[in-house]
Amino acid sequence: MARRSCWKSRHKPGSCPVSAGFRTGLVALCLWLSATSSGCSAKVVQKDAEFDVTYNDTVTSDIQAIYAFNHTVSRNKTEGVRVSVDVQASGVESPILFVVRQKQAVVSFQVPLILRGLYQRKYPYAHVGRTLCQPPTRAASETQFFFVDVSTLSNVGTHYQLRVSRVDSFTLHTDKKFSFIATPSQPQFFKYEFPEGVDTVIVKVNSQMTFPCSVMSIQDILCPVYDLDNNVAFIGMYQTMTKTAAITVQRKDFPSNSFYVVVVVKTEDEACGGPLRFYPLRPDELIDAGNRSKELDVVVSPAISSEVYVMGMLFCLGIFLSFYVLTFLVACVENKRMHRKRDGLLSTPDMSPAETASLLGKGVAPASPYEYGSFADNGSTLSSEAITDSVTSAEANYGYMERSMEHVGRVRQESLSSVEEDDYDTLADIDSDKNIVRTKKFLCVSDLARKDKRVLSKKYQIYFWNIATIAVFYALPVIQLVITYQTVVNVTGNQDICYYNFLCAHPLGALSAFNNILSNLGYVMLGLLFLLIVLQRDIVHNRALMRSDLAALECGIPKHFGLFYAMGTALMMEGLLSACYHVCPNYTNFQFDTSFMYMIAGLCMLKLYQKRHPDINASAYTAYACLAAVIFFSVLGVVFGKGNTVFWIVFSIIHILATMLLSTQLYYMGRWRLDSGILRRVLHVIYTDCIRQCSGPMYIDRMVLLVMGNIVNWSLAAYGLIERPNDFASYLLAIAICNLLLYFAFYIIMKLRSGERIQCLALVCILFTAVVWGFALFFFFQGLSTWQKTPAESREHNRECILLSFFDDHDIWHFLSSIAMFGSFLVLLTMDDDLDNVQRDKIYVF
Repeated sequence: MARRSCWKSRHKPGSCPVSAGFRTGLVALCLWLSATSSGCSAKVVQKDAEFDVTYNDTVTSDIQAIYAFNHTVSRNKTEGVRVSVDVQASGVESPILFVVRQKQAVVSFQVPLILRGLYQRKYPYAHVGRTLCQPPTRAASETQFFFVDVSTLSNVGTHYQLRVSRVDSFTLHTDKKFSFIATPSQPQFFKYEFPEGVDTVIVKVNSQMTFPCSVMSIQDILCPVYDLDNNVAFIGMYQTMTKTAAITVQRKDFPSNSFYVVVVVKTEDEACGGPLRFYPLRPDELIDAGNRSKELDVVVSPAISSEVYVMGMLFCLGIFLSFYVLTFLVACVENKRMHRKRDGLLSTPDMSPAETASLLGKGVAPASPYEYGSFADNGSTLSSEAITDSVTSAEANYGYMERSMEHVGRVRQESLSSVEEDDYDTLADIDSDKNIVRTKKFLCVSDLARKDKRVLSKKYQIYFWNIATIAVFYALPVIQLVITYQTVVNVTGNQDICYYNFLCAHPLGALSAFNNILSNLGYVMLGLLFLLIVLQRDIVHNRALMRSDLAALECGIPKHFGLFYAMGTALMMEGLLSACYHVCPNYTNFQFDTSFMYMIAGLCMLKLYQKRHPDINASAYTAYACLAAVIFFSVLGVVFGKGNTVFWIVFSIIHILATMLLSTQLYYMGRWRLDSGILRRVLHVIYTDCIRQCSGPMYIDRMVLLVMGNIVNWSLAAYGLIERPNDFASYLLAIAICNLLLYFAFYIIMKLRSGERIQCLALVCILFTAVVWGFALFFFFQGLSTWQKTPAESREHNRECILLSFFDDHDIWHFLSSIAMFGSFLVLLTMDDDLDNVQRDKIYVF
């Protein structure tokens, strides 16, 4: 009869039927009850209970209690119910089991509640509070029952307190902040319903307290709600937090047009970068977690509308299309100016060619001691060679430099007798001639521009084809990987994988931060524009060569465009790979964002060196092999460099040795050998130049540059060895940028020191680029996120959008840096336009 009465007591009229979805919880309950004396021999006491009343009772293995509650559920009103339990006993051998049976859910927990931390540490909590999810109802109003079963296996009476209360502020309202307190054993969750006309909202949870570490989760309206540290990651979207967390939620992801905001405090702070206290790892030892309550507030705000998306995209396109328009206008104005000058020259038929050249020299030619004859005031961004195309054409070759056309043609014909660079380099007499020419105290460009132009053009075109091949093979697996990253984020809901600026991350389709991807469009568009400008110059120069134009053949810096094509391609690839990185930014794919930055810095240095050393510049294979080694070390540094003293010692030694070898190569113009006799020759030079007689360096300017370069690189190596920065990729990029800036400053200084001048357009490009770089670096160092820290710590740096409610500081860095890189490329392209009509044996090498 006792067993029968027990069965009847659990099936009162009006109790909720058992659904198949919650059979597992009921089976667990039955197994628990069957473990007591013959399954149901204990006395069951059922009570009609009321809300907001504290019940102080005692439970033993012989007495079980059931509390029956009923409340009215309205379809248009959401009301939460919270169960709070407090147990005074500290033992866990026979804890009290609480089972809450609802219409469509079963929630069970034991008190003391045992939560596990790292290394299976056990933390007991005697006070537990759980919010019950509200089962949906189709009726306008419905009375629902739920039961709280209390049982234990302890033979000794255990005292407990039970209180069930209504949560009046269970529903969150748009733009209204709500404050609450949570602990590991007392999580909180709230409901939010999308209002009409709002398809996307951003949920923000903030706290003034860094620790304890907590988790914010967005879950669908389903029962049960996963609101404990050990199960909060099972469904929905979630992210750890210290002081702030933000998740953008879209209506399309929740068919019920509503969702739960769940906040859980973790048992330990290790996941948020906090300290992990040392405890003796003894089996089954309970650890007092102390006070881990945290005050938080939550607010749900509407996200941006589709109009803001359109405005952001139009703004981005408008900025960079304006550069196309500006370039076209400059080209038109320059072309009109050149035609006007040519018409003015051709309108004086009675004047001899020598007089015309003299007139041009008086009226137009710049005040440079190295310029002869015709004018050099050709500052067009698009076509400095347009002068040679229009003025020094077939009808107007004016006795240039007192050289006969016959002599130039003979030299040109002789230079074309060899079409392979190696044929020229391997002859013994030519090699001896190199030693004589390249070791002169004062070198001119003509000394280092003796190889056949067609051979050098093919040599430097390899730079473009190689980087195009590298780009294809590099970009395809990168795109595949970041798509996988984004898929994992969307499927698992783990938003700690990617380091976004969550306060300004606007999703589009499957992408979580579309604005960070869109802002990279400038690299691609301006890189393409630079390629078009270079192509135009290349076409004009080739036309001049086909006419055997004297200025194109014998004057100015030799025109080789292969490196420029490679630079433009690298800029476009930087935009593509930076966009791929921002699909899911983290430390494992940061290499995608920096690889082509290394290439751009390396190609710019090579182009600066090639300008006055065209014959001895590095081949594409050597250059890309060195850049591959740099990227290889970048990967090693990211993976193994954090706090690894051995790695930093090895890298610093390699860095210093590479600096010394490169310095030697540059100082001796490649006329030295690295073999077994190198040490003997070094000692001989030290003895003859420093001990036997104290003589200064033969190439003073070169020595000044190399000494400064060695000081900078040795200092950077020492800094890395001492500080061992966590962001090795950025440290390596800083080395490349410092060397590039040093070489560029040296080039400009030596150019002015040699009596040359910088034309107006190039000077404008330099000043404009310097200003833009300054603003760009300001926004770069704002640091909206950092994968050097935990995801929770990184979110402390997140900031709101600052431009059009769509772009953040890092997006502006993308805008400005792409413009600055484009301007830097234009500077390299135009800075020597003043030499286009200067004979090469009058242009110094430095």
